[in-house]
Amino acid sequence: MARNDEAGTEKTGRIAQIRQTYKMARRSDRWVGWIILGILLGVIALSVLVGLFVGPLWLWIIVGLPIALLAAAIVFGRRAERAAYGQIEGQPGAAAAALGTLRRGWDTTPMVGANRHQDVVHRAVGRPGIVLIGEGAVAGRVANLLAQEKKRHARVAPEMPVIEIIVGREDGQVPLPRLTRHLNKLPKNIRPAEVTELRQRLRALGSTPIGIPKGPLPKGARIPRGTQLPGR
Repeated sequence: MARNDEAGTEKTGRIAQIRQTYKMARRSDRWVGWIILGILLGVIALSVLVGLFVGPLWLWIIVGLPIALLAAAIVFGRRAERAAYGQIEGQPGAAAAALGTLRRGWDTTPMVGANRHQDVVHRAVGRPGIVLIGEGAVAGRVANLLAQEKKRHARVAPEMPVIEIIVGREDGQVPLPRLTRHLNKLPKNIRPAEVTELRQRLRALGSTPIGIPKGPLPKGARIPRGTQLPGR
């Protein structure tokens, strides 16, 4: 009985999450509902047509229904993620929210460095090594802050590779929606055992240096993972 109650609660929570995500996406993408409905009906109609010409019809309907649901879920997940990024892009702390969606293999620490202009540097540690991600209004100023943080990290782990990234839309920068994809494509420079050791050594640096801007992350900072919507 308890298991049935837990399953029912989990299902209700999942439906509520999908409904909330849909409302969020629709604020900036008013056609998302019609697009999802069109995909569902289109795939089902295609399955019916194939069934009429090839047969048997009932088999193609059974096959087409889950394919239609999967296609709609994937498109919904991508459009919802795009809407979420659009709502927070350009706000202080947006990159930290994006880093929170990284999968296993990464250890992220938001705002390891900052200045009085509210430029910030976040850190991600994984197989590529130490990745410092800077965000701010002026690229040159962010680059200087990244250089300072690179030196600070090099004192703790001088032999480890340090990769610098600036989040933005200018040349040489990485747009916020592509940040996690960019990190996952970086070359694997160190072994898993070295990653564990590196994490322990970096704890000595702390994560809240003097000068960090006060206040919470931007509203809506939790970007929904595509697989939880489901599908990315």
